[in-house]
Amino acid sequence: MYKLLLSWRYLRTRFIALASIVSVTLGVATLIVVNSVMAGFVDQMKSRLHGILSDVEIAAPLLGEINYPEKHLEIVREVIGDDLENLTCVVRNPALLSFDFRGRQCTQQVMLLGIDDETFGKVTDFEPYLTSAIKKERFSFKLENEGHEAMFDEGGWDYRRRMIDNRERIRKWEEEQQNLYDVTAAGYFETVQEESEAKEEGFHLAPLPTQAPDLNTVHPADPPPNNSTSPESLTQHVPGSGHGGPKVYRMSPFDPGAEHRPPIDPETLFDPMKDQYTGIILGIAISQRKSQTPDGELRDVYMVRPGDDVQVMFPTVGMNARPVSENCTVVDFYSSNMHEYDASFAFMPLSELQQIRGMMDPLTNEGTISTIQIKLKPDADLNEVRDKLIAQFPPEHFTYDIRTWQDTQRPLLSAVSMELTILNILLFLIIAVAGFGILATFYMIVVEKTKDIGILKALGAPSRGVMSIFLSYGVSLGSVGTGAGILLGLLFVRYINQIADFVGMITGQEIFDPTIYYFSEIPTIISPFMIVWVGLGAILIAVLASVLPALRAARLHPVEALRYE
Repeated sequence: MYKLLLSWRYLRTRFIALASIVSVTLGVATLIVVNSVMAGFVDQMKSRLHGILSDVEIAAPLLGEINYPEKHLEIVREVIGDDLENLTCVVRNPALLSFDFRGRQCTQQVMLLGIDDETFGKVTDFEPYLTSAIKKERFSFKLENEGHEAMFDEGGWDYRRRMIDNRERIRKWEEEQQNLYDVTAAGYFETVQEESEAKEEGFHLAPLPTQAPDLNTVHPADPPPNNSTSPESLTQHVPGSGHGGPKVYRMSPFDPGAEHRPPIDPETLFDPMKDQYTGIILGIAISQRKSQTPDGELRDVYMVRPGDDVQVMFPTVGMNARPVSENCTVVDFYSSNMHEYDASFAFMPLSELQQIRGMMDPLTNEGTISTIQIKLKPDADLNEVRDKLIAQFPPEHFTYDIRTWQDTQRPLLSAVSMELTILNILLFLIIAVAGFGILATFYMIVVEKTKDIGILKALGAPSRGVMSIFLSYGVSLGSVGTGAGILLGLLFVRYINQIADFVGMITGQEIFDPTIYYFSEIPTIISPFMIVWVGLGAILIAVLASVLPALRAARLHPVEALRYE
């Protein structure tokens, strides 16, 4: 009983003991806060890395093909068995994306993915990262008039019709600049008779317009009538797959055999006011650029929006590959907040990409693919499934690359894991510093209480009992400091976003900028296991720091201790 009383007395009356407790408290709280925030970031990172990647993937070499996909799907289902939840086929192809932005042609390299709109969202977390609220609930490659994010200002069919109307007005104005001039003043005709005949044939004698039409006042145009027979409307409609719409081939208005051809049904003509090209979904960073306002603030500028047309160029398959291009209409954007994906991925219908690249068998109408993406049930072992598939498709006979999503992102995940380990080691040094403080404190106490220790031993206290006094003192310091640190750390994690806002308000600088970290708030995950090992580690350091002073006190001889001055 005397051991506990002396430990409590030392703990309660020594000011230096309070400093040691504060050191342990701050070290434990720092470890809990940092580990909770890092766990939140890592969880968000893994979730977004896994968002577009399936659990397991069977991939052909770049620009290669997997023939007979249906047969491969049957084999995969048999090999995986009950662990399989869903799978889908994807065509992956590098491409060049070209679009017009303020009169300039912009070209960017992208990774074009042909996806099946029915199964791709069941294998990957694709649909939650779309910007259109309508497509999140009911995915398709059709352009919607509503549901687009407010950050685009405008988009959809109304925006598309207005832009088409604006371009038509600019085209007409440019034609007027070339045709509307005073032909007499220009000295174009040599005789009055030639000038008179030119007027009868439709030449205009009007002054040159002084400025372009004001497009800022242009309102959304109504669709042109379907019975238009102007030369510009003479087009031929070629049906598409149903995803993106028709392809257009314009006919010359001076076709000498036009009168012998059957009349064209206006309903079959491609009308950009009502029809769209093949739908395409772009990573949002492909269109997004930063622009500085006059106030010095950065804002996002979108070079293309839902409803704009772009062109993609890529090679066909086979021995005699050739470049092909396809007009596409942007229907939505993909925003995973992972720059690697958002700046390079573009998605279009699988059947359209197979048709354009020449991946369709003309006899069986079965297309080849680039990858098979597999989603497993939550309790399935990814590595075990991967090994089964490798055994089924051995590298000696197949050129397939079979890997899990963790294998694909292993360099990044390994780097993050190493960083977290080193960070924990460095932060534990804070508690180690507190341990050295406890060690110095105990040595001072042993020196000051040498005479008291001699009295205790003279009264019959064993060396083990004297040693246990200081060990109990170390346990008490570690326990109190650890308990206070855990409480402080949990409170800090609970209100970390409010604390960040308060610090930002005081300093005038935003501590956590969502535009940089792509999170609306600081993510945190509190792990009970982490709290336990941090607490036990802190107490262990405090106990180890008290061992040497306790041994020194236990080895004191009673006579020498009583004679100590």
